[in-house]
Amino acid sequence: MTQRIETREPVLVRAAEAETVGAAPTLVTLLADVSTTGGVMSSARTQLGVGADGAAPHYHTGSSEMFFMLGGRLEVLVGEEIVTVSEGDMLVVPPLTTHAFRAAADSTADVLIVFIPGVERFDYFRLLEKVGHGEATIQDLLDSQGKFDNHFVESPVWTESAKSRQ
Repeated sequence: MTQRIETREPVLVRAAEAETVGAAPTLVTLLADVSTTGGVMSSARTQLGVGADGAAPHYHTGSSEMFFMLGGRLEVLVGEEIVTVSEGDMLVVPPLTTHAFRAAADSTADVLIVFIPGVERFDYFRLLEKVGHGEATIQDLLDSQGKFDNHFVESPVWTESAKSRQ
């Protein structure tokens, strides 16, 4: 559920002060959450190593997700199609559209991700890090789908695409 907090204050996030979660080949720098933007947006920078997975197929009920490519190439599932976005490209995935992403097989990816309107996402990324370290379970992640508006689904297109990369 989107939290709406009225604010007229500018938001400045200094690179040296931003929290980074994850470990190579996937790093997520937490930039702004709804608690700092008045509910308008939330954003993070995701850096993926060559061919690294980003997110499994999922959708959001209340937010669009914007991907702006800072560098490299990203493969993105959008509905039933896989598109490749490159440095300087922008892609906006509307609510209720199944999507997933990963770095292209022969490339890294550096992408700014913005949710509009915002949803609290920082704790979601922290939970993902805990799952990666064995401090939380996949079930914990599944149990959080409603809280973080991140609903996982199956995608035969994405699954077949992953098999062909091996």
